[in-house]
Amino acid sequence: MARTITLLYGILVYFFFFAAFLYLIGFLGNLLVPKGIDTGDSGSASFAYLGNFCLILIFALQHSIMARPGFKRVWTRLIPKPVERSTYVLLSSLALILLMAFWQPIPGIVWDVSGTKLGLAFLATHWVGWAVVLTSTFMIDHFDLFGLRQVYLTFKSRELTRGTFHKRLFYKLVRHPIMTGFLIAFWATPVMTMGHLLFTVGMTVYIYIAVKKFEEKDLIAEIGQPYIDYQAEVGPFFPGIGKSKPQPAFASPAE
Repeated sequence: MARTITLLYGILVYFFFFAAFLYLIGFLGNLLVPKGIDTGDSGSASFAYLGNFCLILIFALQHSIMARPGFKRVWTRLIPKPVERSTYVLLSSLALILLMAFWQPIPGIVWDVSGTKLGLAFLATHWVGWAVVLTSTFMIDHFDLFGLRQVYLTFKSRELTRGTFHKRLFYKLVRHPIMTGFLIAFWATPVMTMGHLLFTVGMTVYIYIAVKKFEEKDLIAEIGQPYIDYQAEVGPFFPGIGKSKPQPAFASPAE
């Protein structure tokens, strides 16, 4: 019974996340959703800037702190390990929903090229960004990333194992193509308002800090020299940009 509940929990969380992800697409494009990034009553500009910054900060802190190995070691003393990833996905989705629900529009146009050839190019690039995000998840392990693999293995009474390090397709070009897709989708818009710009700049800064200062250190600790070599082969977000200099052989703490 417990294994069945674990499986159902993981499945429900996955679809909850996917609904939040689809809403995010509509939110940023002001498309087919009740509340977009530029819709709603705009109040005090200073309050909107401060409130929106706090919403980005809440999302960033939750998303980063809960992903750290040290936090996971403590966290899995409180919740079963098979649902740790699903719970992380659930709380990340709730943080994203909180951001979208309480986001305050900020008037002011940075650029507006809608209805032009450049605007169409921006729009096409925007959708390419979302396609890169989604397809990149399948180039590693989509179902592991969102917790489904863990709950399924538990349901089947199989051991939870870690995947191996692979460089497939987009991962041969950049180290973090999922983040590349997000950056493209955030920046490539025919209409960039001040509110949209705040969101985009805030998320860009967060992505850079989270990847360069935290995630890659965790990956080096987990994978070792192969990942250090990988850093010298490809850039983090865009092909050929930001490659690391070749480093000496990695020595694990145990050595």
